[in-house]
Amino acid sequence: MTAQAAQAAPRNSDLRTLVVGAGEAGRALARDLLRNPRHGLRPVAFLDDDTAKQQVAGLDVLGRLDDTAEVVLRHRIEVVVVAIPGLAPRRFRRVAAAAEAGGASVRHLPSYVAALRRDVVGGDHLRAVDVRRLTGRPEIPVTGPDTGAFLAGRRVMVTGAGGSIGSELCRQVRRFEPGRLFLLDHDESHLHRLGLELYGSGLHDDDIVISDIRDRARIDQVFAELRPQVVFHAAAHKHLPLLERHPCEGVKSNVTGTDNLVRAALAVHAERFVLISTDKAADPVSVLGATKRLAELIVQDRAGGSTVLTSVRFGNVLGSRGSLLHVLAEQLGSGRPVTVTHPEVARFFMSVEEAVGLVLEAARMARGGEVFVLDMGEQVRIVDLVHTFARALHVPDPEIEFTGLQAGEKLRETLFSEQEAHLGTRHPRILATVPPARPVVAAALGALAALYAAADGNDRTEVRRLLARMLPGFPAQVTDSPREEGIARVVPG
Repeated sequence: MTAQAAQAAPRNSDLRTLVVGAGEAGRALARDLLRNPRHGLRPVAFLDDDTAKQQVAGLDVLGRLDDTAEVVLRHRIEVVVVAIPGLAPRRFRRVAAAAEAGGASVRHLPSYVAALRRDVVGGDHLRAVDVRRLTGRPEIPVTGPDTGAFLAGRRVMVTGAGGSIGSELCRQVRRFEPGRLFLLDHDESHLHRLGLELYGSGLHDDDIVISDIRDRARIDQVFAELRPQVVFHAAAHKHLPLLERHPCEGVKSNVTGTDNLVRAALAVHAERFVLISTDKAADPVSVLGATKRLAELIVQDRAGGSTVLTSVRFGNVLGSRGSLLHVLAEQLGSGRPVTVTHPEVARFFMSVEEAVGLVLEAARMARGGEVFVLDMGEQVRIVDLVHTFARALHVPDPEIEFTGLQAGEKLRETLFSEQEAHLGTRHPRILATVPPARPVVAAALGALAALYAAADGNDRTEVRRLLARMLPGFPAQVTDSPREEGIARVVPG
């Protein structure tokens, strides 16, 4: 047997798979699975409502869609893949229920193809979905020919390197041939994968740093040994609902962690330090926004010396790990209703490329203390994005369930707080805040030591009280978000 034939031969461990839909999509999927057994699925038959189809791609058509339960049981089917992109949601749910009743797991073609080929929501492969259709605007060319030139030959560190933004930053920074590129993260699995991707071997293990930014002594040691000249700080806790429930952890990572890194960067006289923040830091009402705003203030408080310290604010980044597109792809692929908090909730969106470009341009343009923001145009209603994304996945009329705004969630975001002045920059689509007066910053950070003590003691009530004292407008107590009556579900058709 040739090596190619051996690779294509089915294995006993492959899951017996029933393909629902013997049309073009189903045939292509069956051929792909037969050619690539590494996916672990072995197609054994089709179902199709066209009774004239008896055999397709060398496999029998065993019945109609309504025969799913019987076929699954009789033929010991382990996985059912629905390969009819235009199948109505109600019909899909009937097929899925019948398959699951027989003990089979269910997958839907658009999300399944995305999982195999990473051509829908994976960071580098976002181009398969037209970003302009999702954001309602053309992608902004952020970087220019001089972007990143300041990195050549320098020792560069990226914290949170294993995350979506951090890893993309590492890929882009590497193009500018830094003297060293240090990948810092507390998750060794993500670091290992990124190291193999960038270098193809373990020969650069000295540039991979396992460290928790909350461990001040360890961070001081790392910086003293490696002496980075440029630091991009992407490490953070950033899941809004979870941080509402665990505010102490938000403080430890987003505030204390940033403080540790800034102190260490100043101690080794780093040239530039860029904090990656969020638009939720403008007039924050969530723990995520409040902790990121305090991180910005720490950067502004320490600016003015030989190290240029600056921040950038992102909107929602399309394609980043755990982002809205990942959730939507999973929900649309499963046939479950898509959950949206409110019919009018809207957000600013940007591509991964725009986000990384903003970081690099900000690092180049910064003088110290500014917060850079990309002018992303109008906010996009989540409901509109759901429908646009569903059409891109060939899922018509998705069912949407409205769950109500969560604690800490705004109906709409803002790029700047009401107290912040901002100006244009040399880039026509990048804006920058005017750093506040030092007494204002010092007053906001006056309770920092008490906040750290409360977080270390895991006193959630005191942490929220101190955040409200330091950032006027932040709610000292968690309040249940009102649930809208009469808008719980929109069923198509």
